[in-house]
Amino acid sequence: MRHGFVKVAAVTVPVKVADPLSNAQSVKAKIEEAVKAQAKIIVCQELCLTGYTCQDLFYQETLLASAREALLSVAAYTKIIDALIFVGLPLEVDGKLYNVAAALSKGEILGFIPKRNLPTYNEFYEKRQFTEGPAEVREIVFGDSIVPFGSNLLFECDSVPGLVIGCEICEDAWVPETPSTAHALAGATLIVNLSASTETIGKAEYRNMLIKSLSGRLVCGYVYATAGEGESSQDLVFGSNNIIAEYGSILNSGKVFANEIVTADVDIERIRMERRRMNTFAANPLADYVIYPFHLEKEDTPLTRKFYRRPFVPADEGLKKERCELILSMQAEGLKQRLRHIGGKKIVLGLSGGLDSTLAMLVCVKAFEELNLDPAGMICITMPGFGTTGRTYNNACDMARCVGATLREISIKKAVEVHFEDIGQSADVHDVTYENSQARERTQILMDVANKENAIVVGTGDMSELAIGWATYNGDHMSMYGVNAGVPKTLVRHLVRFYSEDTKNDKLREVLNDVLNTPVSPELLPPKDGEIAQITEDVVGPYELHDFFLYYMLRCGYEPDKVYRIAVKTFANETEDGEERYDEATILKWLKTFYRRFFSQQFKRSCLPDGVKIGSVALSPRGDLRMPSDAVARVWLNRLEDL
Repeated sequence: MRHGFVKVAAVTVPVKVADPLSNAQSVKAKIEEAVKAQAKIIVCQELCLTGYTCQDLFYQETLLASAREALLSVAAYTKIIDALIFVGLPLEVDGKLYNVAAALSKGEILGFIPKRNLPTYNEFYEKRQFTEGPAEVREIVFGDSIVPFGSNLLFECDSVPGLVIGCEICEDAWVPETPSTAHALAGATLIVNLSASTETIGKAEYRNMLIKSLSGRLVCGYVYATAGEGESSQDLVFGSNNIIAEYGSILNSGKVFANEIVTADVDIERIRMERRRMNTFAANPLADYVIYPFHLEKEDTPLTRKFYRRPFVPADEGLKKERCELILSMQAEGLKQRLRHIGGKKIVLGLSGGLDSTLAMLVCVKAFEELNLDPAGMICITMPGFGTTGRTYNNACDMARCVGATLREISIKKAVEVHFEDIGQSADVHDVTYENSQARERTQILMDVANKENAIVVGTGDMSELAIGWATYNGDHMSMYGVNAGVPKTLVRHLVRFYSEDTKNDKLREVLNDVLNTPVSPELLPPKDGEIAQITEDVVGPYELHDFFLYYMLRCGYEPDKVYRIAVKTFANETEDGEERYDEATILKWLKTFYRRFFSQQFKRSCLPDGVKIGSVALSPRGDLRMPSDAVARVWLNRLEDL
């Protein structure tokens, strides 16, 4: 449970209809199976102690008494189990019958949560047997104990900060005003649902969408356990489609009719961070709620949850293509609006033959096509310097010709040499001044040509470079509109590849593929034997690591040691075949570099040119990231010292 990860289980218990004592044994067996999977929150389905399909047998005292006996048996069984467990049963209170969930922990019945919404339509007729449960919590006698009874009952773990659990039952999740809405606003970060959802064509897809949407709207974890094997098939079947979701994402779900236990690691810390961030998530006073504490032993449960090594890039190939098309359209739309606003018909672009400027050029092509502008208005300038290689130079020239842009070549060597003389810089000293002088000379050329041509300079720098400050201040850092500002480096590559696969221009495809195979470099140092001498990722670290760090630090609010933990799991321990592994020392080295650079380079982000936001992570000082330029990284780096 370190770092707020709590393993939960959605359990389908195989039942024998109207045989509670037999079902109690099945519940125990499934609890044992979930405990072996190290689950700490275990949710069984609705009415699992009797079966959901008992119909008018629910009126029988024999069945109700047997269900009470079965519950006491299961409760006693949990005495040595370190978990909070929910089981379903019918319960008579004051002469009325309720469909309830019983919360059990370490031999105790902590509470009964009644079903609020009873469906009496289509195949359902629950109001024939049951009464709608009250929201208000009161105490009832059950066996030798006094137990809270009511929907407005939350369970708060005293050993996992922020773990507060609310419960609803089946139909409660399908109504416009769900009990879980009130639970979440009252502080519940995890909702459990005991269900007996019938299976019909198309219902599984809708059910998954419903639970996914609920977890997103309520900013919570959601554990949905439903009925399956053993329920009467007189008129219906039950599919055991168990689902675990977290803040709009399905963490795990069971196949229909598989009757399996589904487990996942829900991230309570992330949920708390999201709620802190969303000022529109307005908490309600807890006056109408009863909070019942429970305890879990603190254990470092091994994570089974997977973290995709490229969180900015969809793993699904179909979705990836769809997303790439959308992103290119978003980038082009931003540029189109800017050109429309100023009445512009020309842009100036520094085309290096690298990935970023290539993507920027492709965005310009799309924008010009949609505006019906002459592609000759795209003035692509290649500016050879001391580090330019033939490979990137030729690729830049070929790309510009392929798209019909106006190509200009302006060497910066003489101008920079004169500048070196002016400032007393030796051309033999390849320091930061040597490099940045070239970057600033290129920007001056672009700006002045734009003035001359009544055009705007389109920036090429991407979000990953902005995150670690890998840009020359007032050099490539500056433009009149930055089309790539919202695109991380790992996504840039996929966008260029998508365009390459989609284009009908064979020559352009050939050039784009070579760009994709060219090492990332600013090419500011002289080549060695004609090859690129300055590999960016050798200096600042692999971009796939930095993008991973950026996403989980900024989007998910993870602490540094938590970022390190999941990075080791993702890049060192469970790397897919054919993908590069990084040992723990390497991950830690670049993570420290990331934090140092992210904090020290905020001053560059504080004065960024305009550029469209693309995804859920953005660095614009006018948008998502309001950060002081003088903030220090010490407390973040301190969290990594003992690793």
